[in-house]
Amino acid sequence: MSYYDPLETRDPGEREDDLMDKLARQVAHAKETTSHYFHLLAGINPFEVVTRDALARLPLTRKRDLMELQKKSPPFGGLNALPRRTAKRVFASPGPIYEMQGKDIDPWRMARVLYAAGFRNGDLIHNCFSYHFTPGAFIFEGGARKLGCSVFPGGTGQTEQQVQAIADLRPEGYVGTPSFLRIIIEKAEETGADVSSLHKACVSGEALPGVTRAWLGERGITVRQCYATADIGAIAYETEAEEGLVVEEELLVEIVRPGTGDPVAHGEVGEVVVTTFNPDYPLIRFATGDLSAFMPGRSPCGRSNVRLKGWMGRADQTTKVKGMFVHPEQVAELARRHPEIHRMRLVVDNPGGQDRMVLHCEIEAGGEALDQAVVASLREVTKLRGEVAFCTPGGLPNDGKVIEDSRVY
Repeated sequence: MSYYDPLETRDPGEREDDLMDKLARQVAHAKETTSHYFHLLAGINPFEVVTRDALARLPLTRKRDLMELQKKSPPFGGLNALPRRTAKRVFASPGPIYEMQGKDIDPWRMARVLYAAGFRNGDLIHNCFSYHFTPGAFIFEGGARKLGCSVFPGGTGQTEQQVQAIADLRPEGYVGTPSFLRIIIEKAEETGADVSSLHKACVSGEALPGVTRAWLGERGITVRQCYATADIGAIAYETEAEEGLVVEEELLVEIVRPGTGDPVAHGEVGEVVVTTFNPDYPLIRFATGDLSAFMPGRSPCGRSNVRLKGWMGRADQTTKVKGMFVHPEQVAELARRHPEIHRMRLVVDNPGGQDRMVLHCEIEAGGEALDQAVVASLREVTKLRGEVAFCTPGGLPNDGKVIEDSRVY
């Protein structure tokens, strides 16, 4: 096995000690250098945040709130520790949500990901992420440059020109979405172009179906996935084991129950929450809005960090019932009011064309009194009438959903 650096195979206890040592200093840095965390963490002593339990008591910063934060405190919502005038680049993701790149060549930590995908110093990478507005292409280019690779800025679209460039330049690898790589290879086969130099790819931005991986593999291209976001960069990445996604070394990742900041049991599906150690953009408990779960055990590839199962859906399950929005935070409030209930899931359906809410609750033993109390709480919290159904612990699916909209129209 070959690794980017010794951090990937260190003892898990050593890694945890290192993360906790960095944590307090990063919380202090964020509080001192950004207006957002100065206010959000008011009253918090950063140097008491030295355990995961202490971290779990800090409030979340939600990705879905970034647009509103940036409107109130333009242009970056008060999350930037670096003045705009000193930024290397400024990006706009859909929303719009604005992000900046500091002076570091690879603040997104993508070099490690590319190494795990088989890229090495001296490779030429055909980069088909967008160079327009968004940071995607630059995230991968930064990692490539740090790794010592050259980059062809292919961008998106213009399939015939992409094929010609690959045939002429003979790059060893591709980065971009898996669907566009397949389109390029199909066009090459249609036109008879020789793109056989491509034998590895690191893909992101969409799901990698097994059929697409197999189709590309039959053509000599080994594909590895990366889970990344515009704000954070690399969060987790696939290795040669192809069993889950190994969490990046320079991040602290939690899985929390949607609508709360409470960590779930290991293996339970919940929302991915990330704390970064980027000094220019110090995100503390940044709720991505993505669902995933930690996998048991250690990766067969030898890397010792925890693994994610991959992207498993969206955590923001807000839905509208009879003209009223119902939020995961409201289900969390119901859980706080009734701690004897293990887990809850609000199911919205429409038998006979009429919206109906049923709150399914895992509990050791219910009863009429509890039924009535929960029904009353449901109406008080949501301002809507609903029913309650009890089941035994483990009776609800482990898929991270706290609100399920099963209406049929």
